[in-house]
Amino acid sequence: MSARRRALILGAGFGGLELSTRLSLELADQVDVTLIDQSDAFVFGFAKLDVMFGRKTLDEVRLPYRDIAKPSVQVRQETVLSIDPERKRVVTSGGTYEADILVVALGADLAPEATPGLLESGHEFYSEQGAANVREILPTLDSGAVVIAVLGGFFKCPPAPYETAFMLHDFLTERGVRDACTIHLVTPMPKPIPVSDDVSNAILGSLDDRNIEHSHASLVTSLDPVANVAHLKDGRALAFDLFLAVPVHRAPAVVVEAGLTEDGWIPVDPATFATRFADVYAVGDVTSAPVPRAGVIAEGEAATVADVLLASIGGGAEPAPFAGEVICYIEMGRDTVGKVNVNFLSGPAPIAMFTPPSLAVAAEKRDFAASRRRRWFGHE
Repeated sequence: MSARRRALILGAGFGGLELSTRLSLELADQVDVTLIDQSDAFVFGFAKLDVMFGRKTLDEVRLPYRDIAKPSVQVRQETVLSIDPERKRVVTSGGTYEADILVVALGADLAPEATPGLLESGHEFYSEQGAANVREILPTLDSGAVVIAVLGGFFKCPPAPYETAFMLHDFLTERGVRDACTIHLVTPMPKPIPVSDDVSNAILGSLDDRNIEHSHASLVTSLDPVANVAHLKDGRALAFDLFLAVPVHRAPAVVVEAGLTEDGWIPVDPATFATRFADVYAVGDVTSAPVPRAGVIAEGEAATVADVLLASIGGGAEPAPFAGEVICYIEMGRDTVGKVNVNFLSGPAPIAMFTPPSLAVAAEKRDFAASRRRRWFGHE
């Protein structure tokens, strides 16, 4: 009998949860999995908007990792302190781990300090606490200018700034103060969904219908906390009463210090997500794979790594390369949700198909979340 393999997965987001689930389901008799995350609970990225707009509390959207009970999987709440990818040796706040297979799925860290003035005069809404903080501010907004800004070129969940604008429009309308407020979305992206003019035009049309201003290919470089003005790279200045930020994203410092990154992110083989180190893989937001940063992307990448390991350990068939084929849901306001089917890597160029917003797609999104709760945590 061959020795059991030790798989160490750093990060329990979409990627870590899917990979640990697959390894438990299909290789529990051959692989011992340790899943490490510094948090005690998982939160779907889109659930932060539910928190921000008062649909749910932070406690209601948290899925505790202690609920995970899977054969051959141990979950540890610890902070990763160092990574030695050559030896596949990891030191955490709880001890030292030696692995046969190492998977880095630590995501991207938010760096609000990277934009001068943001900490003093703006509010990020991409962290759990940030969303909860904005939740307390929004009910006090009766008039004025709101700027929603993407502050870096790489960021998680590309639709989120647009979802925020649509949901803010509804929130202010329901309170009867929409006409007293302006909403302006600023992003360095050239269009909402760069791979599809059809999808981008549908989103832009929805912004225009709601009188939401938008500046694409535009970057906020700093905020003036005294004048409450955002300065743009093109020389413009936007006054604001409320500044909602998607902060600059960076790879976690521990990943950079390990020598895993090039140009800020971990390079991987986009077909298998192998790094340049033997038996070390990386998935999700921490990589420079040629796909957007999103939970569903990380989940698909993790499924590919699972296929690779199933083939190498379990003797399965050689897996197909990662296709980059995902479904992305977009909150479009009025309780409706649109859907984008995207294929990034299978053809000569990425393609996308847009399903207009409806209550039916909103129900489909709820089913998507429920299926992951069952699969990863074993409950509704």
